[in-house]
Amino acid sequence: MQTFVTEAIEWPESAPALRRKVRDLVDAHGEKDPVRRANCWTKADPEFSRKLGDAGLLGMTWPKEYGGHEMSQLERYVVIEELLAAGAPVGAHWIADRQSGPLLLRLGNEELKRRWVPGMARGEIFACIGLSEPNSGSDLASVRTSARRDGDEWVINGQKVWTTGAHVAHMMIALVRSEAGSERQAGLSQFVIPMDAPGVTIKPIIDLTGAHEFNEVFFEDVRLPASALLGEEGNGWKQATAELSLERSGPERYLSSMVLFLELVRYAGQHPDPAVTQLVGRLAAEAWTLRLMSASVAAKLARGEDPALEATIVKDLGNSYEQAIPELVQALVEMDMASDDALAAVTGYLLQVSPSFSLRGGTREILKGIIARGLGLR
Repeated sequence: MQTFVTEAIEWPESAPALRRKVRDLVDAHGEKDPVRRANCWTKADPEFSRKLGDAGLLGMTWPKEYGGHEMSQLERYVVIEELLAAGAPVGAHWIADRQSGPLLLRLGNEELKRRWVPGMARGEIFACIGLSEPNSGSDLASVRTSARRDGDEWVINGQKVWTTGAHVAHMMIALVRSEAGSERQAGLSQFVIPMDAPGVTIKPIIDLTGAHEFNEVFFEDVRLPASALLGEEGNGWKQATAELSLERSGPERYLSSMVLFLELVRYAGQHPDPAVTQLVGRLAAEAWTLRLMSASVAAKLARGEDPALEATIVKDLGNSYEQAIPELVQALVEMDMASDDALAAVTGYLLQVSPSFSLRGGTREILKGIIARGLGLR
């Protein structure tokens, strides 16, 4: 039976300088609103993304030939950890840098790589993911959006939903059914779809807090060249699940509520209370453990290994952690939720949005099934 083994992380010598560089950029950008800083990897700020690109902090592990910087996975980990801990608004470029760019580099033809990847590294081209569909829940294999071959073109029809960042994205990597009559995981392919292509319509989904992060995306006879096919025709299921491994492996899976933890530390310093001190210690210990687990995944990626199981475990445990923080703070600290106090404001915001943390990137039920199979359980 396979188990999760953490390891001592040998952080690169460049880590201290990278941390200072990120902190200076974040301080210069000047985002002080604690609510804006919570769950920050969904907050889009194209200007800040371009600043990161100019500083060489996007596409860090990618080949220089495509605008990257050929740095290590652990150096990239240092940068994204600092960005998330600071609550920097990284949502515009997040998907492109985390998974779309690496997927294009691994599976894309030369035309696709040249068109999209260098702009991603500059922080000028943003991406979204076309997976979820209406009435499908977490059943990704029930894809109904279709791709029909018409001469030298593909014609896309269908709909995607809960598409994060589609309204700021320049392209989508979509999973669609390319073989008529196929079912479930068979007959699926991935396509790169420009968001300004004729026939693409984006409609906003406004969440409980009034924010616009999600969207519906409609495809009506969207014509794509044959070169828009990503990877192998019919191999979309395997490609998409590999992409989800990249999505699940980062520190964003336990740092979404870190701003609230920092506000709790501030509160504890001003209001001595043994119960609050105990909660701070508990949350700090759990965060350190999750950090070690998450960094171990990055170390495996740096060695060229496939830590799909470990990444799934980190996401499951990390989601539980970041969802628990606002509930624990609300239960322990007496506060006026309608006040302007930072602790109350961030607690109120995260109580509303944190239920979604265990939905994005795969529901808890789906993750536990993956973990069970990975551990040899049936």
